[in-house]
Amino acid sequence: MHDLAFCSRPRIYAARRLFYNCTDVVFAPYGPYWRHVRKLCILELLSAKRVESFAPGRAVEVSRMVERVKASANRVNLSKIIGFYANGVLCRAAFGKEFLEGGEYERHGFGEILEDYQVLLGGFSLGDFYPGMGWVSKLSGTERKLEKTFKRFDKLFDEILEEHLGKRRRRREGGGGEEEGEEKDLVDVLLDVKEGEDLEMPLTLDNVKAVILNMFAAGTDTTFITLDWGMTELLMNPTAMKRAQNEVRSIVGGGRTTVSETDLHRMHYLKAVVKEIFRLHPPALVLVPRESMESVTLHGYEVPANTRIYVNAWAIGRDPGTWENPEKFEPERFLGSNIDYKGQDFELIPFGAGRRGCPAIAFGTASIEIALAQLLYSFDWELPPGVKAEDLDMTEVFGITMHRTEQLVVVAEPYNI
Repeated sequence: MHDLAFCSRPRIYAARRLFYNCTDVVFAPYGPYWRHVRKLCILELLSAKRVESFAPGRAVEVSRMVERVKASANRVNLSKIIGFYANGVLCRAAFGKEFLEGGEYERHGFGEILEDYQVLLGGFSLGDFYPGMGWVSKLSGTERKLEKTFKRFDKLFDEILEEHLGKRRRRREGGGGEEEGEEKDLVDVLLDVKEGEDLEMPLTLDNVKAVILNMFAAGTDTTFITLDWGMTELLMNPTAMKRAQNEVRSIVGGGRTTVSETDLHRMHYLKAVVKEIFRLHPPALVLVPRESMESVTLHGYEVPANTRIYVNAWAIGRDPGTWENPEKFEPERFLGSNIDYKGQDFELIPFGAGRRGCPAIAFGTASIEIALAQLLYSFDWELPPGVKAEDLDMTEVFGITMHRTEQLVVVAEPYNI
């Protein structure tokens, strides 16, 4: 009802620096520029056809994930392996390659800069609420850490852009176009748009980098957090684990070793599991804040223009007025239910809703469902000897997104197909 009035963003301190003065799609204030990049994301970067084109890359990363589990023998740091998978899928789609081979993952410090990113964006800055107090960030060290993190991202993106621009120059000099069968990654698409002649609003390289950071950070985090919490919940609820495994194995079967994405639409319980994970553990517990553009009366309260609005997706998913046994992991609640997480049902909004809903829902869920199905198909899982479900530390880290503080260490027994 009031979506348009509440669809701008406050220009928060950390986002201004990390996202090139908020010229990305997540933190850009409402206006012509945001409408343009949003349209670009929906039609060019994250369309159903584009997401489908990344399926071969997902398949490769799923296969590597399975091999890493097998190589870990009896004690598997599943959180670490899932993190590698999430990063690999995103980097293949966004940059056209993965960074684990040859030590590039460690050289760029992906794990560290992603952790710093989510802490900085989720942190409290006094200057965001009292503009005259911005100097406090200098004393606290936040500004120094923010600048360091920004420069590390900027250097990474400069290297990636130079690599892509170099390929484009060589093609032009050689008089050739794209090689047959060569798939464009998200950077290629953004550069195509940037170089187009009939733009309603031209993009700069900094704009391109801002959008890339959205994809890189948010895409990696969403997949990792959902899979990590999902496997944790299934290990704590062996009945749900067994039911999900039986469904996956009955559908795949036939001596096959890998799950196909074409199998997923038949896995109704698996999809219910994913919905239940999103309900209990939305990747961002409090959605990215909005800012009202005009004065609005909401449930009898006058909300002035330029008011910052926070939506608590975690509390909505656990509301006892909406959900029966809200603290219990119970995927069965979604069987036969029309409630979905795509922004139409306000009981479940892990990706937000309305104009500011996340445009990468299809990309995220495709990466999550195929990985979860393969993990359930390929292995039987249990906690290490002497560790009980109640022993698991469920404490969450602080930041704009929330994953468990402790890593998930498990025992995996290969399934005899």
